Amino acid sequence: MRRALLVGIDEYAFGPLTGCVADASAMRDLLERNADASPNFDSELLSGPPVTVTRALLRERIERLFEQPADVALFYFSGHGTVNNLGGYLVTQDASRYDEGVPMNDILALANQSPVREVVVILDTCHSGALGQLPVINNQAGLREGLSVLAASRAGESAVEAGGRGLFTTLVCDALDGGAADVLGNVTAAAVYGYVDQALGAWDQRPLLKSHVAKLTALRQDRPAVPLSELRQLPTWFPEPRAAMKLDPSFEPTTVGHDPDKAAVFEVLQRCRAAKLVEPIGEAHMYYAAINSRACQLTALGRYYWHLANEGRI
Repeated sequence: MRRALLVGIDEYAFGPLTGCVADASAMRDLLERNADASPNFDSELLSGPPVTVTRALLRERIERLFEQPADVALFYFSGHGTVNNLGGYLVTQDASRYDEGVPMNDILALANQSPVREVVVILDTCHSGALGQLPVINNQAGLREGLSVLAASRAGESAVEAGGRGLFTTLVCDALDGGAADVLGNVTAAAVYGYVDQALGAWDQRPLLKSHVAKLTALRQDRPAVPLSELRQLPTWFPEPRAAMKLDPSFEPTTVGHDPDKAAVFEVLQRCRAAKLVEPIGEAHMYYAAINSRACQLTALGRYYWHLANEGRI
């Protein structure tokens, strides 16, 4: 069971925003279905407008998200964020001085106490890095095992809107849409952060990943770069992870008298080459490795997936 709460607020009396509702909707659309249209997160969208997202309403929805057991619970918020000497806040539409909204420390406490196995919090707000910025007390870290936080900026930084959307969320959506997928198609919170981190420069807002996990859980499943049935064949073609596979012109389907069975294998090897799992030896392209009777071998990444296939883990 996987559930997600996506919140976007544009209408603020003191400083309206333009892209937060669109950001939350885009996140909802991506998370509800995997790339093959199979169900993913059972999602709830809370956006103002049309709803007035008050402090009480937001807290009630967050408590509902975390209170019941589930495999994964994901909370996303796009809107204003602020900090004071007591910590950070997700600003609601009824915010007032000394009552800005929902404290980030309260969200962290609810997530830490939740029976949900894996919790992911994604915040696209100014000062979002304040969530989880707690001192270590009695050797207890601020994040319990199974909790990850992706924040758009440090506690003292603003989060930028660009092109009518949040810059951070735009990058997160691109990552979920396959930009951060591994060869198997898995998109994890760590991979999303890596994608966003590389896209932002030294002078941009600095996203943060705070995580305490024993395993990486996929937030979304993209299409594998190489079908799993083909990846499982790697130990068949390469008896050892560092073994070379001999090629010859009969592998290349454009040659006269090619072997159809070898050509079918070569087509898979070409896909593995595109996924950076296989490389030709002594040639720049797989085509010339076959034409010139060279060989191919697994890359370091290919050897990793060789081991997974050999151990029956894919």
